[in-house]
Amino acid sequence: MPVLDAAPTVRRLAWPVVALAATVAVVALSLAVGSRPIPLSTVVDALVHSTTGPDALVVRSLRVPRTAVGLAAGAGLGLAGATLQGVTRNPLADPGILGLSQGAAAGVVLALATGRADGFSGYVWWAFGGAVVAAFLIYVIAARGRGGASPVKLALAGTAFSAMIAGGTTVALTSSSATLDQFRFWQVGAIDGRDADTVVQMLPFLGAGALLVLCCARGLDGLALGDETARALGHRVHRVRIAAALGATLLTAAAVAASGPIAFVGLAVPHLARRLVNGGHRWTLPLSALLGACLLVGADVAGRVVRPPGEVPAGVMTALVGVPVLIWLVRARRAVGEE
Repeated sequence: MPVLDAAPTVRRLAWPVVALAATVAVVALSLAVGSRPIPLSTVVDALVHSTTGPDALVVRSLRVPRTAVGLAAGAGLGLAGATLQGVTRNPLADPGILGLSQGAAAGVVLALATGRADGFSGYVWWAFGGAVVAAFLIYVIAARGRGGASPVKLALAGTAFSAMIAGGTTVALTSSSATLDQFRFWQVGAIDGRDADTVVQMLPFLGAGALLVLCCARGLDGLALGDETARALGHRVHRVRIAAALGATLLTAAAVAASGPIAFVGLAVPHLARRLVNGGHRWTLPLSALLGACLLVGADVAGRVVRPPGEVPAGVMTALVGVPVLIWLVRARRAVGEE
């Protein structure tokens, strides 16, 4: 992962502007496109002038919260993916590497099995708690022994613990058909049906997580050069790794809790961001957030139009879009001789 500031400053400033413009465009489409197409002029009137009528009600009560959850979850997953790839020095890392997705799934299953969850807003706290507990346990396991929580030990512990949690979740689901029926709607990964309360519950955790990882940007640049080099440059390696991992945990837990396990956003988006700006984490992290938000909302819009009047969940669409993008990025890196 390149960390040297080789790209011109103009290029680094241009791509975030392009990403922001693309995000604004997909937001407009998200508010206008669906099983009930609504003209953009009506959308603007509903938002600015608080007009009444069926179309205005659809925009304000259904599509605005849905779009807001997509923006927040996509930005969180993109930012978390870029952070975890820096923390673990693993270009294939994504927000699931610390067992966060499986931990969130276990929390949702527990909530459903005990009857403590009521709708999507009720899932948020349980999924968030499950993700945080999983991340904490994995870090404790990886920190034991010589070398502490090294990138390799974190990846191995996360993979093993995720498999164990997945097995326990499967056992719980197969023993209760009612729980399985409710869980599968969350597991597929989607942002429809979310309300304003879901957005409000996400924002504090996303804000805290974003602040943590952005403050660790220079430290992540140091980690990319190796622990010894990072120490020689004056970085506190363990503090940077813990703070960045905690920030990524907050981001991923909130995003997964609200939208379900969305695939490929946290994996593919950071690669694209690094390729566009070719700079350190000070540039890669913000661009990853913008691209993640744009990708998830864009995937949700695409899912509404490919099979009208029904919809394809956003989690399915991100996988369909993310796989070819990731393959293209890998081939492009190989073509220019990157490792």
